[in-house]
Amino acid sequence: MTKKETVRFLILRTVGNFLLLFAIFGVLATFGPALYYEALFGVMQARGVTYKVAAASSTTITPTSALGELLKNQQSQPSNVVQAPEFATVLAGAKEQILIPKDTEFDILIPKLGANEKVFSNVDASSENEFLPVLAQGVAHAKGTVFPGQKGNIYMFAHSTDNFWDVGRYNAVFYLIKNLNPGDEIVVFFQGVRHNYKVKESRVFDAQDVSFIVNGQKDKEVLILQTCWPPGTSWKRLLVFAEPK
Repeated sequence: MTKKETVRFLILRTVGNFLLLFAIFGVLATFGPALYYEALFGVMQARGVTYKVAAASSTTITPTSALGELLKNQQSQPSNVVQAPEFATVLAGAKEQILIPKDTEFDILIPKLGANEKVFSNVDASSENEFLPVLAQGVAHAKGTVFPGQKGNIYMFAHSTDNFWDVGRYNAVFYLIKNLNPGDEIVVFFQGVRHNYKVKESRVFDAQDVSFIVNGQKDKEVLILQTCWPPGTSWKRLLVFAEPK
């Protein structure tokens, strides 16, 4: 092999290695968060780790309540009191752990998934410019729908994206709601009051189908959680319906 051919070979190999590493990085950056939560959930299931939400009663939270004390003294609490599961606590922590809400003004917790997310209210679900920045921080409550404790549909959404490369950017933890089954618990704190729900069903809808809102319940309270389906597409919507316990 001549010197010229050797240089050409080295250049091509370097470019090839770079493209390969770039592709691997792209896949990890794209699907890493969703895969992280999938793996975390798998370990939780395998090890038998369960979560309970602090404060058993559906009452207004005061500084002297059990939850108020937990929120006030988070740093000094036992290791089984967490805001969200991490691999360290799932792998080596207690089998039963206690979730405390990030913000009792508006927060959603799903014990089966170890999910605990701040909710941002009155977000326009039709405006990407408005909801995408919100979904990078938490869960969105759709503008025009009711709030916990009121009759009608309470609509919350996350993980909404039109591009596969944005899969992990917008609250990938909500992708796990596909694992919810009838009877599973969902807890929502709103204005310091705890509201308890249980899952009734999960259904997949076309992206343009809004019948579940237009023809939704008016005489009873229904909590609806939405995520994109399949993940990383805007093809369909996976909805989980829950009602007060």
